[in-house]
Amino acid sequence: MAMLCVRNTHLETIHAVKTPVTRNGDASDVTVVDADGNCISWTEVSQISDDEMRDLMRDIVNRFYTSHLCADDPGLQVEIEW
Repeated sequence: MAMLCVRNTHLETIHAVKTPVTRNGDASDVTVVDADGNCISWTEVSQISDDEMRDLMRDIVNRFYTSHLCADDPGLQVEIEW
């Protein structure tokens, strides 16, 4: 259910981008130049790492599991129908 409802969404597209090479290992030597010519440190650019994606997916799976456990709760039913 998590794969159908979350994994195969735009979130997967965001995660599928290329990751730059870093010789320092912490991306402090990587910069991005935007359309206005601004040089931005990779550490300041919006991104999601493999570890963050893994943690996000675990959180999503845990939430789906919890919702299944609470499936009979009338409050949850109201929220789902809303």
